[in-house]
Order: sequence, then structure tokens, then C-alpha cells
Amino acid sequence: MIDSHCHVDFKAYNKNRQEVISRAQEKLTAIVNSGASLGGNRRTLQLATEYEKFIYPTLGFHPDNAARADFSAVKQALAEIESHIDQAIALGETGLDFNDLDNSEDKDKQVKLFETFLEMAVEYQLPLVIHARDAEEKSLEMVKKYPSLPQVIFHCYGGDLQTAQKIVEEGYFISISTIVCFSEHHQELVAKLPLSHLITETDSPYLSPFKGQINEPAFVEETVKTIAQVKSIPVEKVARVTENNARDIFGL
Repeated sequence: MIDSHCHVDFKAYNKNRQEVISRAQEKLTAIVNSGASLGGNRRTLQLATEYEKFIYPTLGFHPDNAARADFSAVKQALAEIESHIDQAIALGETGLDFNDLDNSEDKDKQVKLFETFLEMAVEYQLPLVIHARDAEEKSLEMVKKYPSLPQVIFHCYGGDLQTAQKIVEEGYFISISTIVCFSEHHQELVAKLPLSHLITETDSPYLSPFKGQINEPAFVEETVKTIAQVKSIPVEKVARVTENNARDIFGL
């Protein structure tokens, strides 16, 4: 099994990061740590160096951060991403998050940064990890303008089934997080979408399947179990197919 999207660099793990990673090593073959800010990218690269061939880095800038950050911070983040591009297995997370966002100026900032990442993904021929919230259709429209993208993952997808089916029809992938363990909507998505276009994640430290516990990469096993239950197929098959999908996407 692979946790294809997590944030073990976050301060939520400052007291027990090594233990969390050790538990992941007992159950998983790899985790993909996703950079979401200037500092997050730096920490992600450091973790990938410390845990070589187990933690793999993607480098990005979260759309929420894009709306808040000043231009100099975004520019510096992009420059550092390019300077470490050979270490990244993908770009992202990046994308659009219009949840509770009515300010057109902030939306424009997100769109412009997303376009920059789309162009970088084409230039460097790297997969793109997309965060899309209340903007799934818009994100897909933008992605489709770049047909030479090597691969696209809609991470922690929570949009409607119709858009999800369009994503799959384009040959892109949808990443299912641990939210599927307790969300009927996500279980309905899993029931209707082909396993061939799914990968698994935790998005930890968020979305824990266990009440009162911080989420962690080892809990991706619960995502795999839930997908298997919803689809009435063996857990081993879900683990194998989703891991192979992740390996193919990221070149692991």
C-alpha cells in the first residue's frame, strides 16, 4: 500500500514524527509527502532525504496559501521548486479552492498560480497533484487546455460524480482519502468509479478515520479496506491495484 498524499512535515507531528513514520514503514511500501508552501517544500525535501526510498516529495503551493501570500513569497517558492525539480516526483499540491471564497481578486490569484504550475508540469513533464474544492469543474477545464501533461491526480476528491467521471474519461486519476471511511458521498463515488483510476491517501494529519486520533499515513489501510468493502472485492486486490497505479503515476 502507498499513501499517495500526506503532510508528515506538519507541526502536528513535531512530538512523534519518527514514530508515525515508523508505523507507516511497518505497513506501507512508500508515502508521498506533498509540499504546500515555501517552508513545507523545504521540510518535504528534508524528509525525503532522511527517509530515502520511502518518503517521496511533491513540491507545490496550496491555493489557500496562494490567496494569502504576497507575491515575493510565491515567487521564491516557485524559484526553489525549479531549483529542486530533479528531486520532485510530481508538482503540487496546487489548484483551486473556492470554498467560502467570494473575493474575485483571490480567485484570480489562485487561477494564475495554477496556470503557472500547469505550465511547469508540461515543461518538466511531471505529474500534477491537484487540490480542487468547490472548483472541480473549473480545475478540469483548465487541465484540459494542457493535453501534454504527463498525468494528473485530483487529490482527496470530493466533487460530484459527473465531474469525477469526466476526469476518469480524460485518463486522469482520482485519489481517495480516509474520508471515505465515514462519508457516504465518497463511498458512492468509489462504488461508481473504476478501480483502474483510483489511488489511496490519508491527507494526514486531516480526516482521521478514528475519532479523537490525528490521522497518519499507516491509516491508509482503512481507505483500502473501505474501498474493498464498497466494491465487494478483496482487500489485497485494492491494495495491489492502487499501489501499482501510484507507482505508474509517480514513477516509483
